[in-house]
Amino acid sequence: MTVSALTRPGERDRLIVKISEFDWTFGLLLALIAGAGALMMFSVAGSSWEPWAAKHLIRFGLCFVLMVALAMIDLRVWFALAYPIYGVGLLLLVAVEAVGDVRMGAQRWLDLGVISFQPSEIMKIGIVLALARFYHGMSADSARMSWWLLVPAAMIGAPVLLVAHQPDLGTAMLIALTGGAIMVLAGLSWRIIGAIIGSVLVAIPPMVMFVMHDYQRKRVMTFLDPESDPSGSGYHILQSKIALGSGGLLGKGYGLGSQSQLNFLPEKHTDFIFATLAEEFGFVGCVSVLILYAAVIFMALRTAYISHSHFGRLAAAGSTATFAFYVLINGAMVMGLAPVVGVPMPLLSYGGTVMLTVMIGFGMVQSVRVHRYSEVSSGKGSLL
Repeated sequence: MTVSALTRPGERDRLIVKISEFDWTFGLLLALIAGAGALMMFSVAGSSWEPWAAKHLIRFGLCFVLMVALAMIDLRVWFALAYPIYGVGLLLLVAVEAVGDVRMGAQRWLDLGVISFQPSEIMKIGIVLALARFYHGMSADSARMSWWLLVPAAMIGAPVLLVAHQPDLGTAMLIALTGGAIMVLAGLSWRIIGAIIGSVLVAIPPMVMFVMHDYQRKRVMTFLDPESDPSGSGYHILQSKIALGSGGLLGKGYGLGSQSQLNFLPEKHTDFIFATLAEEFGFVGCVSVLILYAAVIFMALRTAYISHSHFGRLAAAGSTATFAFYVLINGAMVMGLAPVVGVPMPLLSYGGTVMLTVMIGFGMVQSVRVHRYSEVSSGKGSLL
């Protein structure tokens, strides 16, 4: 759409209608979660906006504007771009294997001079769009059980293997879980689901012993027995549990958390910010934030439900699944119910990359809401 087109009454009125269809209550919930994160960053920085809280709020503001802009994009455009985005993401993951930057022992980044980024973040969006498009034109019987299911399995498996090899186990898990969730939502047979779960459970022990890197294997062993190395590999989990337990019902008070304020708790503003919240605001504070997350997930899934196109339903549900898995994995990690895999709490934790990915996903969710009555062709996704 050109600038001159925006000045024409018809186009301008259409844009106003689209903006009015945007779910501003949903946006408010996201802002409340991001605001809670900034509040905790301000606290752990010694009541200072620097170095985390101010940047966190600025990034959220920019991402919020981006989310609204993406919501205005016609759903058929997302459909047309689904395979290209997935293909570009896959090519960039292959490029990481060849020329990627190595940082802290992991080869995850591509440095283009002016910008350095992780292509795995693009794949979190690409896998949702590509699978939603693949299933859009498929019959219910084929989606339930057929040889065609090898195609989405390969679409999920290729990026998962590439990301796991970097190594980035947390992101590989997110891509696999999101892809699996879309297959289930598309109507995958429960017999196949049971067979997959059984195969994964059987494969876990040999994977831990022979496939994982040494530091990943150590994380699993530490998860099973963190007290075996309390000052080394078990330090993160033990300090997180101390922070969680010491908060009690109402917490120690804002800015009064000993584990975070005295720097006993590692990664207090990123991966373990939920433990910081628990220490200062207690059980009540944690439940309040979790209610916000639950409300976001519920509203996003409701958007998926009201979409008139199968592509829209799966795209919105897949983006929501990614967000939900972030919350579940980080929450389990902080409570010692899962190994430490470097998955942050979305919007609450400090970090621009994950925030950008999440907000792009929610931009797509809101696009589904705004264009929920749009009919998406099962062919090439024509905009006509």
